Amino acid sequence: MKTLAIIGASGHGKVVADAARSCCLWKDIVFYDDAWPAKTRNGNSDIVGNTQSLLDLDDRPDIIVAIGNNKVRLAKQQQLIAVGFTAATVVHPRAVVSVAAVIGSGSVVMAGAVVNADAVVGVASIVNSNAVVEHDCVLGDAVHISPGACLAGGVIVGEFSWIGIGASAIQLKRIGKNVKVGAGAAVVNDLPDGVTAVGVPAKIIKS
Repeated sequence: MKTLAIIGASGHGKVVADAARSCCLWKDIVFYDDAWPAKTRNGNSDIVGNTQSLLDLDDRPDIIVAIGNNKVRLAKQQQLIAVGFTAATVVHPRAVVSVAAVIGSGSVVMAGAVVNADAVVGVASIVNSNAVVEHDCVLGDAVHISPGACLAGGVIVGEFSWIGIGASAIQLKRIGKNVKVGAGAAVVNDLPDGVTAVGVPAKIIKS
């Protein structure tokens, strides 16, 4: 069994570590963060180095980037894959993921989440606690579906978009790239790239 290196010693990193431990797929789980050596602990876990420390290893662990910023998370994952690291996928054993769904490398599916038949989750994405990604949804790379958010069947979400906690989207809607959907919002119309939408029904407040 290999070691899993989690890049990003934050609250999100703690949850990713818990999910990974529950999977029982890795012998050891260790944190790396670019705040090291000034920062040496993340809760009960040690931070053992920074990105350069990871790059200097001869025996390379699996990696997963636990950074909340969507663009930074994907860029860091691409940096490490380019030099030979393998991005793990972490699915909490208390998540429900259809055998017909596809989860991209470096993505995490947290406890209580549901990813249903023929859904596709891009690389370096987060399907957070108790979120629902229904059948035939397609999530681009580095998307974050926040806790309790719900996407009905066939929703498309572009790369780098963030669906806020408790938000929802009705079936077959298209949410563009770099979109932020506010907490508790209800998406009932398509949203173009690069906007922020809030409210019930969701309305664009910034582009």
